[in-house]
Amino acid sequence: MKSAIVMTSFGTSVPQAQEDIAAVEGALAAAAPGYRCVRAFTSPTIRKILAGRGTSVPSMTQALERLRGEGTERVAVQPTHLLYGFEYDRLKTQAQAVAPCFQALRVGRPLLAGTEDILAFAGGLCQTYPAQEGGAVVFMGHGTGHFANAVYPALQTALSLRGREDLFVATVEGWPALEDWLPRLAGREVRLVPLMLVAGEHAKKDMAGGGPDSWKSRLEGAGCRVSCALTGLGRLDWVQQMYRQRLLETLSEGI
Repeated sequence: MKSAIVMTSFGTSVPQAQEDIAAVEGALAAAAPGYRCVRAFTSPTIRKILAGRGTSVPSMTQALERLRGEGTERVAVQPTHLLYGFEYDRLKTQAQAVAPCFQALRVGRPLLAGTEDILAFAGGLCQTYPAQEGGAVVFMGHGTGHFANAVYPALQTALSLRGREDLFVATVEGWPALEDWLPRLAGREVRLVPLMLVAGEHAKKDMAGGGPDSWKSRLEGAGCRVSCALTGLGRLDWVQQMYRQRLLETLSEGI
């Protein structure tokens, strides 16, 4: 019986950031010996950019169609998405459309799918970024108009309940926004960290860029001394292990 895992990410066109994705994919593959592992990117724009550079990455639907043509019978689609949202909803709809072509097809949950995940994730952040007197860490999330944006304030609450008043969660396109924290950050030493699987264009431009609207520039304008991390969550061992457990959960459903 042929079984496969489609490791599905939004994707990135930043070469260094692709290492963030590859790190998680490596953890997923190691957790499922004997399964064929296939990469898929959901962003048409990213796939087009990569194709122009000579790198072909299939969409999830294309990956599933190829597996079906090769006689694969059971498939686990494991997203590397951080939370539920429009991208995840679209991915699941597309997977369900081709599910009848397989003996079994399951779509795994995103990383932060429930309360226990958020609490565990908050614990990992607290250990990775120990408190430093006078310092603060601001995590840049993407944010979304989807109701799943509630994960970000929930994560902030989990950090605060651990007594970490030096850790702040903000988003580019959702709530909380950086502006909500500026009064509490003014004059402090601030570390900016991507709260994203990859440190891609948002991290390079919106967070660490030299333009006046970048988070770095805005914080410096508030009298902060700012440094930036340019690696994504995918490089962290404990994040990789969370994805690994998510995949094992999906495989336990009969894949």
